[in-house]
Amino acid sequence: MAGGGKRADPVEDDSIRAIGALADAVRRRVFHVVSGRPDAVGRDHVAEALGIPRSTAAFHLDRLVEAGLLTTESRRLTGRSGPGAGRPAKLYRRAEGEVAVSIPARLYELGGGVMAEAIGRALDDGVPVREALREAAERAGRRLAAASPDLGHALDDAGFEPTGDDDDLVLGTCPFHRLAREHPGVVCELNHALVCGMADSTGADPGRVRLDPGAGACCIRIAATPL
Repeated sequence: MAGGGKRADPVEDDSIRAIGALADAVRRRVFHVVSGRPDAVGRDHVAEALGIPRSTAAFHLDRLVEAGLLTTESRRLTGRSGPGAGRPAKLYRRAEGEVAVSIPARLYELGGGVMAEAIGRALDDGVPVREALREAAERAGRRLAAASPDLGHALDDAGFEPTGDDDDLVLGTCPFHRLAREHPGVVCELNHALVCGMADSTGADPGRVRLDPGAGACCIRIAATPL
């Protein structure tokens, strides 16, 4: 066969393209707005949410579609059909699947380290596993957020994709998505303790961090006020 070079991996190429699309700060915010919604949204919604021109929102939305991070659909927002119903609007929603080399994927290694530390303490020191897991995850969260000025920035930097839900924050992605599907109880407790540690590290009240399976794309809600 001609040419001895290594063939390009299309999956890796797609992942690199997706990460490149998110290098732009405004585009990341556009992606967060769309991915934080359970339903498809239009350009006007994104423009209003971010306080940017509609043309700017459209530009970044279409670049995210090209990168495979968003998909589109057409629907009349009025709910009517026939003459006078208006043209269907172009709507955007987050694409299915994960970006294989995205920042959230890095947290699988962090989660594995937390679990290994907890198991070690349980075996060596007789600490109950659940207590050891919580303490290990909180320590990891404090390390993860140590360089961030506040909790919102810490969550964003770690790839949690925080987005507003009234006065609260919810998360647009679960950093342990594959593990959570098989072991939701353990992984959600780990994630809760991790975010509590991040809150503590940035001066936010960990009492604001709550388990809420219906919040965003993750099990965590950061409430405006503590319990």
